[in-house]
Amino acid sequence: MTIPWLINLYPWTKALHLIAVVAWMAGMFYLPRLFVYHSAAPAGGEPSETFKVMERRLLRAIINPAMAATWLLGITLVLTPGVIDWSQGWWHVKLLAVLLMSGFHGHLSAARKRFERDERPKSERYWRIANEVPTILLAVIVVMVIVRPF
Repeated sequence: MTIPWLINLYPWTKALHLIAVVAWMAGMFYLPRLFVYHSAAPAGGEPSETFKVMERRLLRAIINPAMAATWLLGITLVLTPGVIDWSQGWWHVKLLAVLLMSGFHGHLSAARKRFERDERPKSERYWRIANEVPTILLAVIVVMVIVRPF
């Protein structure tokens, strides 16, 4: 199903989608790095309290709205005639990677709530490794959209 009048908005939808993706990814790269430092900070201390504020603001003011905009604009692109050739397989992989990115976003959100309660849900090493997840998923997404290997 497509909506014909969306074709006129295609360049704007695509541009806004890309802006939303960049904002979402910036936050997704930064939040696990904050968790690395927060994990090393003593619970209840001044640095820990500062990290709590930074993490909450980053998630609520940037990451959550950017993810919502990314999804909304991405669905709008899918509904635009001629954007997706449904017979190709690349979009399946892209969709899976976006779903995994959204799931990782949820994981980070849950971890932030634990940090807020002065819990340390995972080790500093865990967060260093987790910091690479958005990079890998983003690489898959970009290759699927630009190269369309299958």
